[in-house]
Amino acid sequence: VQLQASGGGLVQAGGSLRLSCAASGGYFSSYSMGWFRQIPGKEREFVAALSWDGNSIYYLESLKGRFTISRDNAKNTVYLQMNSLKPEDTAVYYCAAETSLQKVRTGRSDYWGQGTLVTVSS
Repeated sequence: VQLQASGGGLVQAGGSLRLSCAASGGYFSSYSMGWFRQIPGKEREFVAALSWDGNSIYYLESLKGRFTISRDNAKNTVYLQMNSLKPEDTAVYYCAAETSLQKVRTGRSDYWGQGTLVTVSS
């Protein structure tokens, strides 16, 4: 499956962005999906993940209440709604897909998007 992330950009602190990750070349509904982020020079960090049906959802604890992951299986797309953004949210955000939700959560997905840059100014 191929993943194409989009929606990044420059936003002021307190603002919102919605990232999208469009999948192609596979049966999207069979994949658990996730979002990760990486600041240059630092390790990639888990952000959120959800199961193929959206019934199981996990977040980085510190992001709960500000970030929301969702999916539309009819559109083969997973979303990350990011609200009340902070400068420390600045990073390249990657989407990931795997049939195992646990593998997605632990960063062991076989499929990754190319990343989209989010910059939050203070």
